[in-house]
Amino acid sequence: MLQGLAFGLNEWLVDEQYERYLNNPDSVDEAWRQFFTSSATIPAQSTGTTVTAHEDAEEAAVKAVRVAALIHAYRVRGHLVADTDPLTSPTATHPELDITAFGLREADLEREFVVDGFAGRVTMKLRDVLRVLRESYCRTVGTEYMHIQSFGERRWIQQRIESPESRRDRAEQLQILYRLGAAEAFETFLQTKYVGQKRYSLEGAESAIVLLDALLLRSIGQGMREAVIGMAHRGRLNVLANIVGKSYTDIFHEFEDMVDVRSVQGSGDVKYHLGAEGTYRALNGGTISVSVVANPSHLEIVGPVAQGVVRGKQDKATDGDEAADVLAIAIHGDAAFAGQGVVSETLNMSQLPGYRTGGTVHLVINNQLGFTTSAANARSTAYATDVARAVQAPIFHVNGDDPEAVARVARLAFDYRQAFHKDVVVDLICYRRHGHSEVDDPSITQPAMYDRIDATPSVRTLYAESLVRRGDIDERQVKGALQDFRGHLERAFAETRTPAPASVHPVDRQVTEDEVVPEVVTAITEATARYVIASQTALPQGFTAHPRVLPQLQRRAAMPDAGTIDWAAAETLAIGSLLLDGVPVRLTGQDSRRGTFGQRHAVLTDRRTGTEHTPLRSLGRQAADFTPYDSMLSELAALAFEYGYSLARPDALVLWEAQFGDFADGAQTVVDEYISSAEQKWGQRSGVTLLLPHGLEGQGPDHSSGRIERFLQLCAQDNMTVAVPTLPSNYFHLLRQQALDERRRPLIVFTPKSMLRSKAATSTLAEFTTGAFRAVVPDETVDAAGVRRVLVCSGKVFYDLDAHRRTSGQSDTAVVRLERLHPFPAEELRTELSRFPAGVEVRWVQEEPENQGAWSFLSPRVQRLTDRPVGCVSRPEAPAPAVGSARRHADEQRDLVVSAFR
Repeated sequence: MLQGLAFGLNEWLVDEQYERYLNNPDSVDEAWRQFFTSSATIPAQSTGTTVTAHEDAEEAAVKAVRVAALIHAYRVRGHLVADTDPLTSPTATHPELDITAFGLREADLEREFVVDGFAGRVTMKLRDVLRVLRESYCRTVGTEYMHIQSFGERRWIQQRIESPESRRDRAEQLQILYRLGAAEAFETFLQTKYVGQKRYSLEGAESAIVLLDALLLRSIGQGMREAVIGMAHRGRLNVLANIVGKSYTDIFHEFEDMVDVRSVQGSGDVKYHLGAEGTYRALNGGTISVSVVANPSHLEIVGPVAQGVVRGKQDKATDGDEAADVLAIAIHGDAAFAGQGVVSETLNMSQLPGYRTGGTVHLVINNQLGFTTSAANARSTAYATDVARAVQAPIFHVNGDDPEAVARVARLAFDYRQAFHKDVVVDLICYRRHGHSEVDDPSITQPAMYDRIDATPSVRTLYAESLVRRGDIDERQVKGALQDFRGHLERAFAETRTPAPASVHPVDRQVTEDEVVPEVVTAITEATARYVIASQTALPQGFTAHPRVLPQLQRRAAMPDAGTIDWAAAETLAIGSLLLDGVPVRLTGQDSRRGTFGQRHAVLTDRRTGTEHTPLRSLGRQAADFTPYDSMLSELAALAFEYGYSLARPDALVLWEAQFGDFADGAQTVVDEYISSAEQKWGQRSGVTLLLPHGLEGQGPDHSSGRIERFLQLCAQDNMTVAVPTLPSNYFHLLRQQALDERRRPLIVFTPKSMLRSKAATSTLAEFTTGAFRAVVPDETVDAAGVRRVLVCSGKVFYDLDAHRRTSGQSDTAVVRLERLHPFPAEELRTELSRFPAGVEVRWVQEEPENQGAWSFLSPRVQRLTDRPVGCVSRPEAPAPAVGSARRHADEQRDLVVSAFR
């Protein structure tokens, strides 16, 4: 038996295999036979003799296994001693990387061992093995990839980082130097000219420009047509200038506050939040379209938005091919990447069918500091990037002061993305020369760090000195290139003395009275309606529908003739007719394919085989694509992704459905920063549609309210539509209007729960083939002349009020439905109220507590339509949306309805 194996090796496994080999070589796998045979006949170079199986087979085999274990240890732990921090010296060694930990001695350094393809070799001296290991894993790049389960991916990475590194040619060195010079000169110029202004500079991390340059250059070589960048504000201006190609003059005008208030870049936000589109121009003449997505100060929320934009562009161009030629690049800060949960959510999306983009290249600009908080107080993980290990993404930690290594890692990251269509992370370890903003003094909380930073030359200086020292470039050329670039900036600065040209902001462009806006026709023909409904039961041959689902589909197919079309059928008609009109529809949400309440069944699963069938995808070749996806259990990243998708697909109806309306709380950042305000801040127009199941039905405080009041509080200047339809036909017309109207804005629909199967809440076929969306549904069941009280309401409570009126016989009360809350339909409601006698009492009725729901928003608006005070019937003010007892809820609801008629 092989004796003496220790140090974490699988001693028992090697012993067992070797003993079986000695007894019968054919009893072990071919790989073990080759290993034991070659290990037993390796020439011992240090002694000039040959070690044979007869003389010392056990020792040779043991040491060969130990060398293999040493190689494995460097692959797993080498990054721990890599020289990746420009501010500190690397750790000299690590106990798990010492040859003595593997039972190897200095005497073994000149001995030849089987290495099984390591560095492309069959055998190597131990000394050469160590040299390659240290060069591959312990220099200025530390690679984490052994957590990846795929052997093919690990081998792919090994073959590239363990191969001899080719020397950089002079052209590449000059390109790196030029990019560093451009990045540094830009920041230095701004620091000199605009002292005290916030710009969130890239100083200390200028190699980020080198990385993006190398990444985009590689993309051009691979035929990519576009790259979309999502990033926070650190280094954003530098990226806009030196990568996207935004003119220096435009940027300087922003610093001079000379930008016209209607600037197309968006005057509603600070300059380091603005997005831009441009063309990256490589020094070799190649080009690629590049855009940077506008972002708020919620740092990481832009990541899923940008990836949604990428997926939208890919779907539009290639019908969902995940290897499409649009590249997603996400740029992060270390504190945000480690600290914000949306990062984990977005990474978790990366391989899901509805969210794949073919792989995102993540760049973490690792300043080793948050605002003032050190890593020790900002994370519990060893690295800021450890969250990426969860999705088995390779992580390359690279020293920002070695720009050649940065460029090499960029190419490797892109090639990995292309090969495996997966996310990859580059951790650019650098520093921040100034504070979080240029007006902050970071030495107050980090004095030792900033003493080191103050003594550290710039990346460009260090690289230029190394090139001159190595004789790769002339010092005069270094100075000349930098001076030329500074001269270019000076000329651009001189142009800021002239006024910036005026341009029209899309937000400020309003429809005038003279402008003809095409009327949106939302009604469909009876033939179209029947064709769409028929698809629900036209199952593939041999398809076995679930016995609980098939009857629902059969009832749905009979609804046009029965005259009782419910909510699910109305939605089917809306989506199906839009598809036939050439409008693609994307529907996502945690349970959206089936529907949280088992009502939709957009995708059917064969009861026996598990195969899937999507009825609305069988409408014929003339129909656009319908893509329903179940999402992961996320609101924040999921909704951000859909918002980004809607920006790239103005031609599509993009629907996101919450399991319950309450759950949209988890995406409040997206609502606040994008859906409600992005058009005003950045000129972004989105038609994203939120479906939020809403209604108090005794299900407790977390399954009742979609928080109508929060959305209405954000409503102004027609920024979004908020609707609470009570009729399936009105819901149908609302969705079609949203898809077909040229004046796109986000739509928030508070959808029903119990009403989904209510016989009272149905529509006839004629309501779909005629008419349009009604913001106000009049009460045509009472004699207007005899009305002394008008109840105005929205949503499910209408059916409770109507039922009570019928049973109590109170024909002197009208119940008017307000189906759209914003934009507030003042004229429609005024017209309806004018039908009733002067001085009629008007009450708003809502089932939500008085401090919630629509009352606070509607009170002054409804009051302006009548000369008498408008009352409110509601539950009393409460901090929670609803009670937790079904019995108590029923009592409250009964009292509320009765009090509305008193």
